[in-house]
Amino acid sequence: MAAVEPVQRPGDPVLPIRWTRAQRVYGAWARHPAWSVALRGAVAAAIAWAVGLLMPEPFSDHPYFAPLGAVVTTTGTVVRSVRTAVQVTAAVLIGAAIARLVDLVLDPGMPAVALAVGAALVVSAWRALGSAGTWAVTSALFVLILGQADPEGYVGAYGGLVALGAAIGIVVNLLVPPLPLTPSELALDRLRDVLVDQLEAVADGLVLEVPPSSDEWPARQRSISPVLAQARDSVSDSREAARANRRARRYRTWAEAQRRRANALLEVADVVDDVVRLTAEWERRDRADVALGKALRPAAVVALHALAEALRSHDLDGADGEALERLEDATDELHQRVREVRARSEKDYFVAGAVVLEARRAQDALEVSGPGAGRSPGTA
Repeated sequence: MAAVEPVQRPGDPVLPIRWTRAQRVYGAWARHPAWSVALRGAVAAAIAWAVGLLMPEPFSDHPYFAPLGAVVTTTGTVVRSVRTAVQVTAAVLIGAAIARLVDLVLDPGMPAVALAVGAALVVSAWRALGSAGTWAVTSALFVLILGQADPEGYVGAYGGLVALGAAIGIVVNLLVPPLPLTPSELALDRLRDVLVDQLEAVADGLVLEVPPSSDEWPARQRSISPVLAQARDSVSDSREAARANRRARRYRTWAEAQRRRANALLEVADVVDDVVRLTAEWERRDRADVALGKALRPAAVVALHALAEALRSHDLDGADGEALERLEDATDELHQRVREVRARSEKDYFVAGAVVLEARRAQDALEVSGPGAGRSPGTA
């Protein structure tokens, strides 16, 4: 359940205090998708419990199974909830079948439990069941131990109510589908910020009269991989959430702008990784054949700072036009300096040329991503 947050733009009339407070509440709600997941799950579980109580026996004897199915299908996207419902129901039925087969050949006890759990664990690794495979183990144990009095009735109630609860969870997801665009935007902001910090750290290292040593460069390297992985996962979740989502059309402009922004930042992240690797390996004081040297380091520093500035300005509307122009000028200057130094030297300066190409690549990525359509008038 995501609320709509009006966007206050420059020149707009000042909103009433009570409305700005509502904005803050809505904004906090949108930034924390776990809250909407909890509310959807609670509502679905309550409905499933009530429906379970209204079912005929033996279903009404075990109404608590229905909320279990409801909860597991309200924690993901609409498409994922349908897939999860099918997997959970299949795992429950397979586990129940394993328990009944074991019960036919062994009396209740340690050997029966060991055989049922072992067989269910083998089945749980089946790729088609995905993360729902562990339900086969739970189902096998429940049916084997708790369903002795009425095996058929217990299996029917367990499997039927879990499937019923899962169906209720799917309906709740369809009525109030998640569309976590705001969390994805925040993840992209974090990725942008860590990339800017990394570029500036490398540029500061190149400003020194003598470049850092192989032992000093690691202190200037930032941990980008976890932030990059989180951004990728968050954007992937948003794209999946847009499928079969009745709210997706309303936020289509924003989603498309976010897709372009994500593609640009992922490309720039690859560029930054290459630049850090090249400079840390080839521009250090313990190498005789450095990549840049005193002749090229100043121009490289300007280019890296220009890239950081353009990246810092990058949002849903793309990067600032003036910042992109400064990046282009700085990259051209670095390219020209590489040509001049190469013409006066017997060295090929391949690594320096690679840095130029990486800067061009980042510039192209930032230009392609904007200026775009930007954010739609709301927050999901």
